[in-house]
Amino acid sequence: MPKLLRRFLKDCSGAVAIEYILIASFVSVMLVFGATSIGTKTSNAFNNVSSSLR
Repeated sequence: MPKLLRRFLKDCSGAVAIEYILIASFVSVMLVFGATSIGTKTSNAFNNVSSSLR
């Protein structure tokens, strides 16, 4: 049993997958925040133009 536990603790193959998942989730969260920010600014610009035309 201790031999199996030592081998399990030395195995790093799952760590790479977890790192990629963390990077992908960080990028996706930043994309959502960026798209929301751009959408809000664009909406405000169109509302200002619409108000000016009335």
